[in-house]
Amino acid sequence: MADRLLAVPVPENYRFAVFCCSFKWELGSTPDHALALFVDQGMAERYGASMWPSTFEVVDLHAPTGTQA
Repeated sequence: MADRLLAVPVPENYRFAVFCCSFKWELGSTPDHALALFVDQGMAERYGASMWPSTFEVVDLHAPTGTQA
């Protein structure tokens, strides 16, 4: 990275993924990709609620398979 004031991101730190869940309004037939990653669950939930208030989901990437945040 060129700017020494920017820390290099560590992917393992980003525990919470935000999905817009277009399938909930039948707007897509393929799996949704995470649109944002966050370190903090509260920040992830606020972001999802501000962007897609009725359809977003926050998933804990460190949770055992099959569970969510």
